[in-house]
Amino acid sequence: MTVNRAILLVIFALTMYWIWSPYFNQPEKQDATDEESIATPDYIATDLKQTKYSEAGLRNYLVEANKMELYQQLGFSHFTAPTFTLFNGPQNWQLTANEATLYENNMLILEGDVKALNLTEGAMISQISADHIQVDITQRSMRSDLPVEIVGPHLNIKGQGLNADLNTEIIELINHTRTIYYDQ
Repeated sequence: MTVNRAILLVIFALTMYWIWSPYFNQPEKQDATDEESIATPDYIATDLKQTKYSEAGLRNYLVEANKMELYQQLGFSHFTAPTFTLFNGPQNWQLTANEATLYENNMLILEGDVKALNLTEGAMISQISADHIQVDITQRSMRSDLPVEIVGPHLNIKGQGLNADLNTEIIELINHTRTIYYDQ
């Protein structure tokens, strides 16, 4: 009887292994699909034009882009060829770049041929150019650690790094390189 029981036990073990083996291999496949779903955007918008308002009902910013990809699970949106217009009372700025990333905490990172145009008439500074600018939309501040160029109707300033407070209209170069004043 012990031989029959041993054969029956082996058949039972093989049957259980055959039935349960797909269940044990399934989590590996599930993990791969979870990683793939994180890497794909939740939705894609083309020719985007969107206005964001503050809680008081005032325009906060306007964004236009050729393409926008929202990665909701990762907490950011990626823009291709964006134009952000920041509304800040009488002084408004228009920011353009090759690409940008907007995080849920209203931190905007612009990269590639970044231009910040001052839309205020008669301002001392009309444009800021850099390869990379980080903008805190909530605090209305800009910063960069890369070379920047500040252009106005009567001046051209070049330097390394920038801190700008758009509320107080104070722009500070971290490392000044050169300034050219033009005749007025």
